[in-house]
Amino acid sequence: MDMSRPAQTPLVADKRQRLFVFWFLMAALFMAALDNHIVSTALPTIVGEFGQMESFGWVSSAFLLAMSSVMPIYGKLGDLFGRKYVMLFAIVLFTLGSVLCGFAWSMNSLIAARVFQGLGGGGIMVSIFSINADLFEPRERAKYQSYSSLMIMAAGSIGPVLGGTLSDLFGWRSIFLINLPLGVIVVTGLALLLPYRRPQRKPKIDYAGAVVLALTIASLVTFADSHQLFGSLIAFPSLVLLGFGMACAGLWVFVESRVPEPIVPLKLFRDSTFSLFLIITLCSGAVGIGMVNYYALFLQTTTGLSPSQAGLFFIGLTGGIVVGSMSAGRLISITGRYKPFAVLGLVMSIGALLLLSQVTSATPLWLVAILLMLQGLAVGFGQQAPIIGVQNSAPREDMGAATGAVTLMRMGGASIAISLYGAIIGSSVKGSGVAIPGVADIGALTPKVLDQLPQASREAVASVYFSAFTPLFFAAAVIAAIGLIAALFLKPKRLPTAQVSAAAQQNKLPAP
Repeated sequence: MDMSRPAQTPLVADKRQRLFVFWFLMAALFMAALDNHIVSTALPTIVGEFGQMESFGWVSSAFLLAMSSVMPIYGKLGDLFGRKYVMLFAIVLFTLGSVLCGFAWSMNSLIAARVFQGLGGGGIMVSIFSINADLFEPRERAKYQSYSSLMIMAAGSIGPVLGGTLSDLFGWRSIFLINLPLGVIVVTGLALLLPYRRPQRKPKIDYAGAVVLALTIASLVTFADSHQLFGSLIAFPSLVLLGFGMACAGLWVFVESRVPEPIVPLKLFRDSTFSLFLIITLCSGAVGIGMVNYYALFLQTTTGLSPSQAGLFFIGLTGGIVVGSMSAGRLISITGRYKPFAVLGLVMSIGALLLLSQVTSATPLWLVAILLMLQGLAVGFGQQAPIIGVQNSAPREDMGAATGAVTLMRMGGASIAISLYGAIIGSSVKGSGVAIPGVADIGALTPKVLDQLPQASREAVASVYFSAFTPLFFAAAVIAAIGLIAALFLKPKRLPTAQVSAAAQQNKLPAP
């Protein structure tokens, strides 16, 4: 694909208004990202209240599954109808879903509300990155994408602390209801300041492709959790789910090759940059997002930290992500190179996860904090490249679809990984066979109950969870290694400057 695409008039010409629009977008991004992190330190309390430890992963997985299923659809709708109203609809849907979560009466109702919330969250994530592509030229976009990542990481840093604090002070329901005032403010600001640009082509919605893609994702993610649902990944219902998902994937390719406006145009796969970044993003999402809730569970079950205390450790994790993301964004903007940062991030991630797998009860907490910071730095270095690289390789008319595909793979990877990690933890904890005095069901322990146990019982619980987390960290390292292999095959492309894009446009103009 042509790397020097003609420049297009910015969506917002006035620089001051452009910055106001950008920061309202960042507020929406903060709100969506906050919800993925704020729940992490409150999850043990929620599970303790409702029971059903086997559903621990589904509180997050259901949210990410819903996000993943609709991301390409939102991206395509933005290409067809314009991004403003698609974005506003997504924010309203997310806000309503947050209110439903706050009034959940059981684990199943909470999971259902999280699905509804995720249907809006997916639109927020895709639309923001697509609108950024309309606001800024490629190299400038790299810098502002780093600000976007900074906002995600700020939510990641504040979220666990805020979730633990609100859960301790006001109950876990408050962590969802806080989205209501944020949603009202963001919708009002964007409705007033974000211009509407009507696409020139006639809308033709690929309904069949959207339905088949959603069925594919739902089947594969549910298969990943089939150890909890059916007792084994190779149980007959599990294999039926896998077969159905693969059949849907084949049907989706068939449908997309024959419709005029496919959800994800197959022509995008002609550029290896797009295909490789889908693999990299799948693995990065599994490691960078899928591990978040399990870090909180790890800290609370092995160290006895309260939700708010465990949340403080996320400052180191997200601080590393902020430093890595900002540094990578600036350096990509200067050099125009993104492959080195994708490779570096995954190499560092593998190292950090292997070191975390060796943590024991004798490991000092300050060293655990440093390892989490290292893992955050690794995630930050690698997360800029996929969006920037894919947006640079895709035609402008398919920018939303390409962005949606990347964000789909990131959240899809996180959804599948959460289920796999949950299966590892669940089977290890239940299969430990250790009788702990004062503990009838280890899966129903809340941080408060754990703190009230005798010292010997707390140590026994910690030992069980240490043994469960070792294979989990190894599994995450293997996933990161798969992403690294794909990153090494990326072509060493360079982002065009604004001058190059302008020259390309001038060369394509007819002679006077």
